[in-house]
Order: sequence, then structure tokens, then C-alpha cells
Amino acid sequence: MSKQELSHLERISEHSLYAAGVNTASILYSFQIARRHLRGTTLLEMGPAEGVMTKCLATLGLKMTLVEGSARFCDDLAARFPDAIVEHALFEEFEPSEQFDNIVLGHVLEHVQDPVGILARARRWLTPSGRIFGAVPNARSLHRQAAVMMGMLPVEDALNETDKHHGHRRVFTPETFRQAFSQAGLSIDLFGGYWMKPVSNAQIESDWTPQMVEAFMALGERYPDIAGEIYVLASNGSGA
Repeated sequence: MSKQELSHLERISEHSLYAAGVNTASILYSFQIARRHLRGTTLLEMGPAEGVMTKCLATLGLKMTLVEGSARFCDDLAARFPDAIVEHALFEEFEPSEQFDNIVLGHVLEHVQDPVGILARARRWLTPSGRIFGAVPNARSLHRQAAVMMGMLPVEDALNETDKHHGHRRVFTPETFRQAFSQAGLSIDLFGGYWMKPVSNAQIESDWTPQMVEAFMALGERYPDIAGEIYVLASNGSGA
């Protein structure tokens, strides 16, 4: 394994904010979308981190494999999900012994050095009718557009302080996100969004009710191009 990359992941895991505050609500809503499209009996979750999505996926009765680059997270996941296969590996080095009906990449592709390369590898791990569900933050989110207008960001896809804390290497637009899947040889079956986010997480956590959060999560599905989160459902084209 790349020692430098593994050290990078461990530093992030020591002070992780993936599941902090309203981020948990976003992950849970992402699961509600993903479960609409799950099929078959096997599932690979790439980069589960604290396992917020994993906890939901574990209720579905699928044979589940988890691949995670942080040893800290892997130890926790193995203890909490004893029925899952937990693999401590970088995605670039992971070599599964089976193919999967479903592959879930929740907030993964903004972290990796080569998202197209990771998607191309994941494509080989799909069963003929298998599909990949991937979700990332959207550079064109309303709150990022407002940040540019206020001079808080130079451009919409610039990395803000939260991005840097999370270890993000990029922020996708809807176009660049879809392009990554296409360049990896995948067929895009569905593009969508969720979480209409007009202001920062801190402002939302300070002033919004749970009912407001849920409503704005759903509103993002109506307006995916400017939602806070975007997703793609993709297949290898041979059995979708």
C-alpha cells in the first residue's frame, strides 16, 4: 500500500466530520435514494468511513463487502458489522475475489487521486447486470453560487475550508461528474440530486428544524443541477 496515501487517510479519520451534524441527514437521504435501485444479492460499499450508510445497507439482507483505506475505520466497522467482509485497502490496490450486483460510492470520488481510474476498476467488479451508485457534493449548489457572489469563493468548484478538512481533492459539477463515469466506460442510467442547500451547514444546524431539513433534501430531487449533492446510477452496459 502507498504509505503516504494511507497516512493521509488516517489523519482525516482522526478528526473526521463526515457524519457530523446535518451531514448525517444527507447520508441517510442518500441511502433512501440508493435503495430504490439496489438489485441482486451482493453489495460492495467503497469508503464507508464511520458507517452511517453501512448501518442502513446492513438492514437489507445483502451479502456485504466493505473496502476502506483507514485502519481506524476498518476496526470499528468490523466490530459493528460482523456479518460483513471488511477489507483494509486502497481502492487502487483492492482486488475482490467476486463480482457485485451493487457498488456504492458515497462521497468517495471527490477524495481519490484518479476518479476515472477508480470507476474503471469498479466497473470490472460488477456482475453483468450490476450497477454503481455514486454521490458527491455539487459545485453548482446554491450555497456555493452564493459564496462566489459574496467573494467567499473565487469560483464554484474551488475547495473551501470544509473541503480541505475532509481531504477533498476536487468538487464536481454535474457535467464533470457524468463525464468521469463516461470516460470510465460506464453507461449512465440515471442522474439526479438531493439536498437543496441555500446556506452553510453551520447556519442550517443553528436555525433549521428537522422538518425543514427533510423538505429541502426532497426539493433537491426536483432541481438536481443546483442541489447540494448529485448522484449517478451507472452500469457496464451489458445487462442493465
